[in-house]
Amino acid sequence: MCSGYALVEARQPKRPVMQAKPVASEPEKSQWKLFTAPDGRFTVLMPGMPKRVTQNQKTFMGEINLELFVGQPQKQEVAYVVAFNDFPDSYGQMANPQKILKNAQEMALKTTQSQLLNERDIRSSNGHPGREIEYINTGGKITRNRMYFAQGRLYQVMVIVTKKQQKFLAKSIVGYLNSFHVVLKP
Repeated sequence: MCSGYALVEARQPKRPVMQAKPVASEPEKSQWKLFTAPDGRFTVLMPGMPKRVTQNQKTFMGEINLELFVGQPQKQEVAYVVAFNDFPDSYGQMANPQKILKNAQEMALKTTQSQLLNERDIRSSNGHPGREIEYINTGGKITRNRMYFAQGRLYQVMVIVTKKQQKFLAKSIVGYLNSFHVVLKP
């Protein structure tokens, strides 16, 4: 009978080792943190601190400053991106939001040389007009892009992923896209 207790005691130290698997994956999950834009105008869950990239683009309205925030977890073929650009006040107030979203969709497909897979109209959590598109480029990368137009600013919340990784990251992708919130300026 004592040997039976010895067996139970011998197994007990193994249990924490077995429980160590979920603990080992926790740091990866805990990397997801609420990120607030430097100007405070949006929040989103990001896998760690995103890298900030600024680009200037020439448009028919003049030069537009494009801000990008990119999160790329290690060992995953995926990029989580928030991009935004402000329109000149006069254009942003006069333009039809649906036209801006449609133009942004056409530009995204053209610049990435991609084929549209899905599209639908959406709204931000606080009612701003939006559009969700999904497209695939010639290299097989799939992009899911939610665009919103709010207070003269076009936001693009994107996930760029391989087909293989898309299946494994489905919950993370939806969670990321759903975590985006426009913060209205007073």
